Amino acid sequence: MKRLHTILLVDDDAPTLFLNKLVIQDLNCTDRVLTAENGRQAIDMLTEKKDDGFLCPDLILLDINMPIINGWEFMDKYQTLSAKQKAKIVVVMLTTSLNPDDRSRAESIEDIKDFVSKPLDEITLKDIIEKHFN
Repeated sequence: MKRLHTILLVDDDAPTLFLNKLVIQDLNCTDRVLTAENGRQAIDMLTEKKDDGFLCPDLILLDINMPIINGWEFMDKYQTLSAKQKAKIVVVMLTTSLNPDDRSRAESIEDIKDFVSKPLDEITLKDIIEKHFN
């Protein structure tokens, strides 16, 4: 299994973030885990220019239902980023939503590579990495 450089978790639920971090650490599949509590924080992280350029996580695990900017609104803003900036990023919707409309909507957005149900576990994470990074 390929080791990732950075995973960005975007979720407003602190216990979920905590558990997802544990799953990622247990699988030992990345050098760095970053978190954002809503879509605005995540977009700010991606668009803030640093000395070495922009933050470019390998994988973004994105919740749909969040305050301030939800997952869909995040994707609207994400799609305005340059192709170079998002070239290596894989966005996966990680949600409790069982709404088939959400799945259809996610499948219609080219930048969303997968739609996965919570909770995240090692098998699911391993599947995501093997599917999108091999």
